[in-house]
Amino acid sequence: MRVVEAFRESFGAEPHGVWHAPGRVNLIGEHTDYNGGFVLPFAVPWGVTAAVSPRQDGLVRLRSLQAAGPAVTVEDLRQAEGWTRYAVGVVWALREAGHPVRGADIVIDGDVPRGAGLSSSAALEVAVGLALDELYGLGLSRMEIALAAQKAENDFVGMPCGIMDQAASALGEEGKALFLDCRTLGTRAIPFDLAAHGLRLLIINTGVHHELADGQYARRRQDCESAAARLGVDALRDVTDLAGALALLSGDERRRTQHVVTENHRVEAVVGLLRAGAVSEIGALLNVSHLSLRDQFEVSCPELDVAVEAAVRGGARGARMTGGGFGGSAIALVADDRVETVRDSVLLAYAERGWAPPEVRPATPAAGARRLA
Repeated sequence: MRVVEAFRESFGAEPHGVWHAPGRVNLIGEHTDYNGGFVLPFAVPWGVTAAVSPRQDGLVRLRSLQAAGPAVTVEDLRQAEGWTRYAVGVVWALREAGHPVRGADIVIDGDVPRGAGLSSSAALEVAVGLALDELYGLGLSRMEIALAAQKAENDFVGMPCGIMDQAASALGEEGKALFLDCRTLGTRAIPFDLAAHGLRLLIINTGVHHELADGQYARRRQDCESAAARLGVDALRDVTDLAGALALLSGDERRRTQHVVTENHRVEAVVGLLRAGAVSEIGALLNVSHLSLRDQFEVSCPELDVAVEAAVRGGARGARMTGGGFGGSAIALVADDRVETVRDSVLLAYAERGWAPPEVRPATPAAGARRLA
C-alpha cells in the first residue's frame, strides 16, 4: 500500500493504522441540507486514504501524495495552509469539543477525480476523524465524527457547508443511498441496486470550476436565511404553504425558497419510488431538479447545462447537476444499452463547442468510512 510506504519514508516508522473515507455523489436534494431539509447522497468508490499515528507533543505532521514536497509540520493549528487545513481542522474541532487529541503524523492518498465536485474535502476530514477517534479511544459515533468534520470545514476552513457530505462519507453503505434529515440527523439506508434494474448512474465530470463559487455559495445560504426570517420560520424546510410564502417574497429570496421547498418534496418522492423498486421512474425528478437549480437557485453553468441536455438527448432517463454548482459534475440515469449512446452524445456536444471532453464514468453506492489496516 503506497500510503504506508510514504509514511515510512516520511516519518521513519510504521503507521498505527490506515483508514479510508469515500467521496460522495448526491442523487437528489441540493442546497437543502443547510436549510434543515432532506438529502439523498451515496458514497462513491473513490476517496481518501490516511495512514496515521498519534503523537504526544501537540504537533501535527502531514504529507499528501497529491501535493509536491515533504511533510509539513504544524505547531500552531491556526497557521495551517492549503489542503492541510482540512486535516488540521479536524484535530482542532476535536480539541474544541474537549477530546484529548494530542497530535498526529498523517500521510494522505486520494483518488477522487479532480475537479469533479465529489467532496474529497469531506473524505479527507472523515478519514482523519475516524483515525483519531480510534487512536485516542474517543468512542464517537459515525454521526459525531461527521459533525466534527463539518465543524472543521465551517469554523476552521471557513466553508459554510451543511452536514450532507460528511454524513455520506461516514455512514454510506454499499448498494444503498443515505436518506438524511439534516435537522434531526435521522438517517435511513435506501436500497439503490442499479444493476438489478438494468441501469447505471453515470457521473459526467465537466472538469471546470468557475471562480467566485465559494462566495456565491455563501450568498445563496444568506438568501435562504433572510427568506426564512422574512417568513417567520426557523428554516425554509418549515414552509408548508409555498404559494402563500412566495406571495410574501420577491427576487432572489422568492426563487431560492421555491427551489428549496420543491426540492425537499422531490427527495421524498425519489425515496418513495426507490423503496417501491421503481428505480427507472426517478429520472423525471432528476430532470426537474436540474431545471430548478438552474433557474431558481441559479447555481448551474453552461458546461453543466450542456452535459445534462446532451445526456437526456442521448437517451438518459434523467440527468441533473450534482453538488454545490458552478462546475463539477452532472449525473445521468441510463439504461445499460444506452450508456455508449449517452456518452457519445455528451462528448459530441462538448466537441461542438470546442470544450475539453468531460470524463464520464459509472458510479455505484460504495461502503462508507472504515479502517483498512
